[in-house]
Amino acid sequence: MKTLKWGLIGCGDIAQRRVAPALRDLPNCELVAVTRSRSNLAESFANQFGAKKWYTTWQDLLADRDIDAVYIATPVHLHAAQTISAAEAGKHVLCEKPMAMNVKECNEMIAACRTNNVKLGVAYYRHFYPVVERIKTVINSGEIGKPVLVQICAFEWFDPEPNHPRYWLLKKELAGGGPMMDFGCHRVELLVNVFGPVKHVTSIVSNVVFDREVEDTAVALIQFESGPCAVLSVTHAVSEPRDTLNVVGTHGSITIPVLNLGGMRIKSRTGERAESHPPATNVHQPLIEDFVDAVLGGRELRVSGEIGRVVAGIEEAIYGT
Repeated sequence: MKTLKWGLIGCGDIAQRRVAPALRDLPNCELVAVTRSRSNLAESFANQFGAKKWYTTWQDLLADRDIDAVYIATPVHLHAAQTISAAEAGKHVLCEKPMAMNVKECNEMIAACRTNNVKLGVAYYRHFYPVVERIKTVINSGEIGKPVLVQICAFEWFDPEPNHPRYWLLKKELAGGGPMMDFGCHRVELLVNVFGPVKHVTSIVSNVVFDREVEDTAVALIQFESGPCAVLSVTHAVSEPRDTLNVVGTHGSITIPVLNLGGMRIKSRTGERAESHPPATNVHQPLIEDFVDAVLGGRELRVSGEIGRVVAGIEEAIYGT
């Protein structure tokens, strides 16, 4: 069996809970090296997940000839520089979302990977949710008629202290934006995946509760070339979490109370039923499996840099930049 040898750039929460376990456990993956600024923490992380090497700088990791591909799990302002350097070092790249700070950086990342003949993927792991594929199947079957309105709500409370490891998300020059940039991008990718190219975008981006550099709340109204309108609402300023997705069509509806759980209710002219399509236990695993299969098999990625660029363009329209 062919094996893809990985380097992990960034050892934060997501890397520890999802990325490193997948790279360790998948049979056609080998986690060779990790990087973290503090040597003792890098060594501890490497030992925890079976990596043979650890580095204190990502530049040193990219110089390692044993590594075929890198997973970039760093703050978004670093993605472009690290991806371009990885491509120039001949490494395939799977980059955390959002892909970059703007479309210009996305273009530079895509160009570098093309020039150096390496793959570039983006970690929009909800693309692989079975419930998302089921939404597409139900819509394409005509069961709920023509989709008219889509509503997504993604709410979570986020008010970290300055010493919090994710406090950088409140710094515009590091994060690019607030919740619309951080997790709204996941929902934008989902909407494009299901409904196709976007025709028009308008938005409200505001601080309703907090006084900070990035928004605490945003609402985007998106119309697709295929017809339906979507309302995407995100916030860091309410204590009641939500993760809902609803599609209303001319003859019925799809209701998903918690997207990350995969339960759904379908109403149509023939009645109403409940279905369950939960994601993988490790939601990053199908994403990484697809990336590895694409690299080793020489095919295109399901979530490519081009998709990341489309999402970045919609984000720019939402932010008015």
